Parts: sequence; C-alpha cells; structure tokens
Amino acid sequence: MLPFSFPVYPEPNEYAFNVMIRGLTSTWQKFGLSLEFYYQMKFSGIKPNNFTYPFLFIACANLLALEHGRIAHSMVFKNGLNVDGHVCHSLITMYSRCGELGYARKVFDEIRERDLVSWNSMISGYSKMGFAGEAVALFGKMRDEGFEPDEMTLVSILGACGDLGDSNLGRWIEGFVVDSGMELNSYVGSALIDMYGKCGDLTSARGIFDRMTKKDVVTWNAMITGYAQNGFSDEAILLFNGLKETGVNPDKITLIGVLSACASIGALDYGKWVDAYASQRGLQHDIYVATALIDMYAKCGSMDDALRVFENMPLKNEVSWNAMISALAFHGQAREALLLFKSMPREGGAVQPNDVTFVGVLSACVHAGLVDEGRQLFDLMSSSFGLVPKIEHYSCMVDLLARAGKLYEAWDFIEKMPEMPDEVVLGALLGACHKLRNVDVSERVMQLLLEMEPSNSGNYVLSSKIFANLKRWDDSARMRVLMRQRGVTKTPGCSWIEMDAKVHEFHAGDCFHLDSKEINQVLNLLYEELEMEGYVPNVDLL
Repeated sequence: MLPFSFPVYPEPNEYAFNVMIRGLTSTWQKFGLSLEFYYQMKFSGIKPNNFTYPFLFIACANLLALEHGRIAHSMVFKNGLNVDGHVCHSLITMYSRCGELGYARKVFDEIRERDLVSWNSMISGYSKMGFAGEAVALFGKMRDEGFEPDEMTLVSILGACGDLGDSNLGRWIEGFVVDSGMELNSYVGSALIDMYGKCGDLTSARGIFDRMTKKDVVTWNAMITGYAQNGFSDEAILLFNGLKETGVNPDKITLIGVLSACASIGALDYGKWVDAYASQRGLQHDIYVATALIDMYAKCGSMDDALRVFENMPLKNEVSWNAMISALAFHGQAREALLLFKSMPREGGAVQPNDVTFVGVLSACVHAGLVDEGRQLFDLMSSSFGLVPKIEHYSCMVDLLARAGKLYEAWDFIEKMPEMPDEVVLGALLGACHKLRNVDVSERVMQLLLEMEPSNSGNYVLSSKIFANLKRWDDSARMRVLMRQRGVTKTPGCSWIEMDAKVHEFHAGDCFHLDSKEINQVLNLLYEELEMEGYVPNVDLL
C-alpha cells in the first residue's frame, strides 16, 4: 500500500511534503496526487521551495497540466527561484511536453550559466516534440560553446536525425561514440538502430545490432521495427524468431512490429500465432496490439477475425475505429463501414471522427460508388466536425466522381485542391478517361502526370492507349517513343501467396521459381477450361 498520507506526521513540515511530492512523481508516478499534495502544502501555509518545484513541474508535464504549471512558474518568479538550475530544467521539460516550445526556449535563453543538463533539456524537448531541425541547430550551438555531448544528448539528436533522414550526422554520432570509448549500450545502440532504420539504411542498422553484446527487448524492437517499416517483412519475422530463442520476452512494441510485417506480406498463419501469443501474455486487449491485429487480419483478408478483435476491445481509440472502418471499406463492405462510422459518436464516448476516419468512409463510398453519400460526408467534415479537408479527402472525391463517370466534376475538385494532387489520384482519373474515352480531361491529366512521374511506365502506356482508342495513331506512337527516349521500362507485376506457412513471391514473366514448371502446367489447364466456357480476354487492358 502506498503511503499517500502522513500517518507519522500529524502536522507535516516542508521536508515531509517535499518527500511525498518527490516520491509520488518519481517513484509511484501518481502525478495527479503529486499536484494535490502541492496545493495541500500551500494551503497549510508551508512555502514550496527549490526542492518542491522540479518535481511539481515534472508532474505537470506528465499530466499536460499547462495552466497549473504556468501558475507555479509565476510563484517561482515571485520567490526568486528562477535562477535555480533544477527548477529551470524541469520548467523546460514541462513547457516542451505541453507543446509550448517558445516558452521552453525563453526559459532556456534566460539561464545565465548553462550546464550540460540545460542543453539536454532543451534539445530533448525539441526532438521529442518533432522540432528536429531546431534540435540539430541547438546541438551545433552547444558544440560551438565547448560542451561535449553525453548519452542523453546523443539519443535526442539521433531521434532528430531519424526524423530528418539525416544519416550523415547520425553516422558522425556513431563515430563519436566509438572514438570517445562510449559503451554501445541499449540506450545508445537502440537509438542508432532506430535512426538508421528511419533513414532506410538497414545494413548499418543491422551492423550496430550485431555489434551489441547485450541486447534487451528495446534493442530487438528497434531492429524488428526498422525491418518492418522499410518493407523487409521476412527479415522482421526471421529476427522475431531469433528473439524467441534468446529468452528475452517480447513486449507490445515487438508484437506491433511483427504484426505490421505479417500484414505487409499476408502471412495470416503467423499473424494468428502472434494473436494467440498475445492472448497468453495478456496483451490481446492492449489498445495498440489489438489495433495492429485488426490491421493485420484485414490486410490478410480475414474480416471475421478483424471484427472479433474489434468487438472484444474493452477500450477503443480513434486509431482502432479508423482501422476497422478502413478495413470494411477496403473489402467492399461500404454499408457496414458507414454504419460503423455513424455509431462512432454514440459508442466511442469521447472518441470523435478525425481526418483519417473520413478518408476511410470516403474510400467506402468510392468502392461502392456512393456518390451522393460521398458528397454529404465531404461537406459534413467542416459543417459538423470542424475539419478542413486535406488532399487525401479531395483525392477520394476525385476517385469517386471519376469512377462514376463525372470526369469534369472530378477535374473541378483537382483544381480546388489545397496542394498539387498526387500521382495516385491522377492515375485513377486517367484510367477513368481511358475507360470513357474522354481525351479532353485525359490530356490535362497526362500533362500533370508526366511532369510528376517521368519514370512511371504506366502513365505512358495508358496515355498511348487512350490515343489509340480514338484512332489518334500519331499521338499514340509519340507516347511510346517518348517512353523509350526517357529510358522508361515497364515494371513487371508482383503478387504473393501463402502456402504451408510460407510466403511465395511471383513476378510477371519470372520463370526461375522452383515450381514454375508445375505452375505453368496448371495455368495452361485453367486457360483451356476458360476457353471452353467461352471466355474471351479483354486485350484493350493489355
């Protein structure tokens, strides 16, 4: 039982209150109670001091209790404690965590004699809150003033390097660690692996991983996640198998990484094993693990399992709802996706639809051709939820209208977009133009696409076909010639299939698979049966 009262102190003094506030903040992490004891201390007529405020501000940081922190900051000034280093450093942390980086920097700039902790507090604040450029710039300034970084500095800067994709600075930090004789422990090693993973340099990440003599679950997670996020799903699963043999217990971060890998390659059997393992470890109801399970099952085509996981979740956040709505939309269950969306405000409690939710429901409308519903939902974003439509929402509307044959209305949406449309939405509109033989809109789209994606073979091929369908042979040939002049080659199609818990990958025209002879024999039988049934291939799509 935690000592949240003063059984041996009928009249607690300054020391007793400070011990309680420190313990509640640092040891028991009961941040709300820490705040209550602070106010009880003040109401008792005892003046908080430089041993009180550092832990109070850390409590406010964890509670995101900005107003309480601001009031306490004013008391710090009133009591002349704004020159105390520990108080200032905790103030920087509090303002940073609450998203007030301007106030945090003001506190930092007003410190007369900065030490390494001062610099670390501000650099960490910038890095953790996504201000990677500012973190790197301040690191440079720190070096200019003669301060040598410690582990905390390096970990913060490595996080910033990962966000910026700056592997050069990350590699310099790796060299600094080696040259300074610093131990490649889990703290620094995991940060290096994470940085290289975010920069897409998996070879360097794996090099760090293999050099580490002691690997804890954080280290394994960094490498597994790096593989999964960069599309190396087989390697992520293989490494997870290696983790199980070491005796290190996977945690929820591990499972999320492995489930992401399973989702990417459709490894349903392995995903089911992870689901069973999560249940054994009591992690199946963790909101993040459960959401990853929904995503995995949906991407592997097992919608019944995805719904089972969703319905069994005791708590759901926006990401959980969005994953399920998007899964239903992707699998063509548009009505079910819209019904789930409508139940969200009622069953979700404080959870409200966000930008991602509307991408999901608009995608559902796209798959089912629900033009009127799509228009209503697009308008509902701003009128009922105060959301400003982004390019993703405009893209869904363009796709929806294009599939419905409303090409000019779709083009109007493109012209209203807050930024340039991406190649996916333009490709969808170009495909609709091809289907409906609309050369007017297609020429506008082609011009944009060829500027954006000069190396995408599909744009040239489809443009050539549009002109060919209209018997504009010179224009059709011009597109093929332009494709050759730019050195663009057609990308072969690729597909996966899972058999006996093993994922097989196939490329169009690939004859090097071990079972390619048997596969072609089966395909030839299928072609013969299709012909007997009267099937005629649509060569327009070739």
